[in-house]
Amino acid sequence: MNFDLTDDQRAFADMAAGLFADYCSDEQLRAHDAAGTAPFFQALWQQCVTAGLNSILVPEEHGGLGLGMTELMAVLQQQGRALALVPLWESQVTVAVLAQFSPAALPQVLETAMGSESPVALSLQSLSRSRGPSLQLSRAGAGWTLSGFESAVALGAEARYALLAAQVDGGADGEMRLVLVDVTQAAVQRTAGRDQHHQSIADLAFDGLALPAENVLPLAATAWVEQRAIACVAALQLGVTEQQLRRTVEYVSERKQFDRAIGSFQLVAGQMADGHIATEALRSVLWQLVYRLDANLGAAPQAYAVRALANDTGHRAGHMAQHVHGGIGVDITYPMHRFLFWTRALGAALGGSEHHLAQLGDWLVENDHLGWKYDAPEDDSSTANTTNTRKEA
Repeated sequence: MNFDLTDDQRAFADMAAGLFADYCSDEQLRAHDAAGTAPFFQALWQQCVTAGLNSILVPEEHGGLGLGMTELMAVLQQQGRALALVPLWESQVTVAVLAQFSPAALPQVLETAMGSESPVALSLQSLSRSRGPSLQLSRAGAGWTLSGFESAVALGAEARYALLAAQVDGGADGEMRLVLVDVTQAAVQRTAGRDQHHQSIADLAFDGLALPAENVLPLAATAWVEQRAIACVAALQLGVTEQQLRRTVEYVSERKQFDRAIGSFQLVAGQMADGHIATEALRSVLWQLVYRLDANLGAAPQAYAVRALANDTGHRAGHMAQHVHGGIGVDITYPMHRFLFWTRALGAALGGSEHHLAQLGDWLVENDHLGWKYDAPEDDSSTANTTNTRKEA
């Protein structure tokens, strides 16, 4: 069996890698961090839009490339390697889910999402909060109202639209819906800030904000977006970890103690080997998840497993790389710290490992008829994407 990317997919990834390399040198990254004014790499974002990298998942009838998660994964992996601070996946996942589940809401956001001026924000924090969802959705006549507080939404200060997860009052236990919100309305309070890897964020507060019916997506859309968001963040984490390990190998091959390269010490070599093995394990499960998403197969347990493994791999590899670099690893004039900052930001994006392992455990309990000894499929695609309850970890 051949698990490699096709020639077209590889060419697409190579094109993205070349584009990111032009805008993401160590000096350019340092200048962005030091300035502290730009919300993201806006010049690079313009080029990404021109190249169509922001429309990989968008159906062709809506002006996109009409490709799949495999192509997007290959591009996001290159983005992670370059630490390219651009909102590549959020806008196109939003357009893709609206096109499939709520076409009536798509005209509101399509022009904005496909342009280069104002990206669409996407936050699923309410799906994984240990104290319960922070956003509440209530019916109001033919429409809905949204109340609550969503913290640290990436690019929430620059976006016009945001796709958020909220709990339905009076719905099934734990029912979570996605809502499309125009966050430029006067009724929405936005408090801007910056996160640790120097991307703009904002806290969003809602107090009975009125929403039309089409802006509240059907229940099946929640799992659809969550699984693809997990794959996107994991692809970024895979790229970050690959480049982090590559640079660390270069460092331990050159840095000497006792007239020997420290990479020749058994403990350092073992740590590097552990990092490589963890990275390849993440690559394997991520590709399986992406394959199932592109094939429209059930992918709930695969997504939960990928999320937990991506968090664990990023944490372990990131701290190992910092450790073997010694003091220079935490010097902000040296590039290594930036990889760890990205890893922490990615780890916080969709909830931690514990939450997703708990979700995986719940799924396995509810699907205990599956497995080799029952001669059944490894996943039940008829129910995996339409679960109507979510249990809080």
